[in-house]
Amino acid sequence: MEARGIGKGFTGMGWEENVRKVVPYTPGEQPDKEGTIKLNTNECPYPPAPGVGRKAAQLAADKMRLYPAFPEETELAQELARFYQIGRDELFIGVGSDDVLSLAFMTFFRSDRPLFFPDITYSFYDVWADLYKIPYETKALDADFVIRKEDYMQPNGGIVFPNPNAPTGILMDVGQVEEIVAANRDVVVIVDEAYIDFGGTSCLPLIHKYDNLLVVQTFSKSRAMAGMRIGYAMGDSRLIKYLNDVKYSVNSYTLNYAALQLGAESVKDEAYFKESCAKIIRTRDNAEKRLAQLGFGFTKSYGNFIFASHSSVPAREIFEKLKQNDIYVRWWGKKRIDNYLRITVGTDEQMEALYGALERICGHQSNAPLQSND
Repeated sequence: MEARGIGKGFTGMGWEENVRKVVPYTPGEQPDKEGTIKLNTNECPYPPAPGVGRKAAQLAADKMRLYPAFPEETELAQELARFYQIGRDELFIGVGSDDVLSLAFMTFFRSDRPLFFPDITYSFYDVWADLYKIPYETKALDADFVIRKEDYMQPNGGIVFPNPNAPTGILMDVGQVEEIVAANRDVVVIVDEAYIDFGGTSCLPLIHKYDNLLVVQTFSKSRAMAGMRIGYAMGDSRLIKYLNDVKYSVNSYTLNYAALQLGAESVKDEAYFKESCAKIIRTRDNAEKRLAQLGFGFTKSYGNFIFASHSSVPAREIFEKLKQNDIYVRWWGKKRIDNYLRITVGTDEQMEALYGALERICGHQSNAPLQSND
């Protein structure tokens, strides 16, 4: 006798009623055509520290058959704790900051009150909130795309925001961050500092003053190791314990052997790290001047990108025409920012190619003043 629902031609879809349905995060395009200039995913244009390459050549293949060590027990944890002058029990390491943030959402945001984050911000926040059934409320940035701290002084179930914000690049000073944390001692406040190394001041020292603050950073931007997927959080030891309890309930072996080894080498070379960040900052500052001459306006960025809008040519048109020239930038087409492009800071050579293409696309140069929030 044929089992019900298994026979040929069965079209029942009852199982879909139990599927968790979410609208996923959409990453930037990843073209693989040779010669493409990729300025759409905020990757570092320079290689990681030289020691990373040397260490990669020495990795023992035989180690690959073994499970990796727990991250907090590795040289990577030792080097990060030394670099930031924190205890290892104040450090959590995960598979990129996305993994760290996802676990933090799962761990800390369980209230019936809404989670707060900006309306224009990292596009993963609402995805995780939907995935984990977390009620949330977005707080509108002001007309200049600035976070209004007063919006975060209301009852809530938690707070998360990037600093500098993405995709705007606007930095909130540490004093304002502290005001938000101090006003919300009954919930966890997460500050996502993915871009803090490009001219901002970290609020990390506040973790020793406020046990409800979690600071998240990554190797994907300033340390040029997006492909290794290393992220970390720093906070009170109780926050870190709760994160680890959740992580080890889901997957004990989250960070691979190679990432643990190579990440440690990156942190050791502080001089290279600072030099690489300084080069990107110099190129970014020059790009602001060049883009202003081409008729673009933008807020002052503290990230490795510029959030720009042209005075007369629509963002989508520029985006499409740049792609035809094998230059990729980021365009979302979302409300309030549909006429803006996010342009990753590349090498000086890549940026010169961008300026040349923009001159052809925009048709003329302009002496438009540089817009800034400073």
